[in-house]
Amino acid sequence: MQIPRRVRELGVTVGTLPTGPLNAITDVPGVRVGQTTISTGELQTGVTAIVPDGFAGGLPAAIAVGNGYGKLVGSTQVDELGVIETPILLTGTLSVFRVADALLTWLLDRDPLATSLNPVVGETNDGHLSDIRRRPITPDDVHAALDSASTDLPAEGCVGAGTGTAALGFKAGIGTSSRAVSSGTIGVLVQTNFSGTLTVLGTPIPAAGDADPGVREMSDRRDASRGDDPGPDDGNSCMIVVATDLPLDARQVGRVARRAIFAMGRVGSDYAPGSGDYAIAFTTNRTPGFSDRDLRAPFQATTESVEEALLNSLTMATTTTGFQGHTAHAVSHDLVRSRLASAGTLS
Repeated sequence: MQIPRRVRELGVTVGTLPTGPLNAITDVPGVRVGQTTISTGELQTGVTAIVPDGFAGGLPAAIAVGNGYGKLVGSTQVDELGVIETPILLTGTLSVFRVADALLTWLLDRDPLATSLNPVVGETNDGHLSDIRRRPITPDDVHAALDSASTDLPAEGCVGAGTGTAALGFKAGIGTSSRAVSSGTIGVLVQTNFSGTLTVLGTPIPAAGDADPGVREMSDRRDASRGDDPGPDDGNSCMIVVATDLPLDARQVGRVARRAIFAMGRVGSDYAPGSGDYAIAFTTNRTPGFSDRDLRAPFQATTESVEEALLNSLTMATTTTGFQGHTAHAVSHDLVRSRLASAGTLS
């Protein structure tokens, strides 16, 4: 079995901007991540919590929708007010409402005067590898993810909300990356579960065995190019969380969020009609003062970070067998290196 490695360890350098020290969303000051993983045979699921300092006072935020086939709790209030007032949690589709309720309990315990809160919880469908109808996430699972949130490098691949997900025909999961710009940092965390053809630095790496004999096809041929729950119209989603400390207002944060959705195309997303593709962006800086003329660098930092985070979610994942014996295979690192070497794009 191959050792999980981030794409930079494979010689893949995305873009030209420098990364933060950890190359992770936690490079943004005041942003922490915690995760709970459930991996027990037919249950392959979990919770990922992105916890920014100062959320209770409201942080400028926006949501971009690539395709709205999803269950993003709390999105309309974020659109209306331009702020988030809670941590952002990710999980499996049918557990999203239990996670939102548990998040509310966690918040109410910390604020005895609160009478209105807007939990923000996103999801992708992990029903191919996990018995999704069991909705196994408990309040303890959610609280553990929140309470364990730290500024360390978040675990990637088959962890937290990415335990049971697959993308571009391969096992996927959680990925993260960051870029430093002159006045701050852009950090990204993704939960990947969408269809298309894996593309690395412009080089396609198809998953189906009959399309590429160098890649082992997934156990269910229907899913070889889908990476999600069986069925022609199900699943295929991606959640992207973008954090920054730049002094942006909510409108500008929204512009950043839209660039995050665009970046999915760089790794081969086909933006399928059954896909729920969302980007949630926020800044920890409550003092807006950024010129629109200066957004070029944040836009570039966002697209580069998202692209690399998406790739990390795949190369850090491991082959997983779950519900009803379904298996999602990890992408071969050797194949990625050989294809990129042939294309002359390895660093």
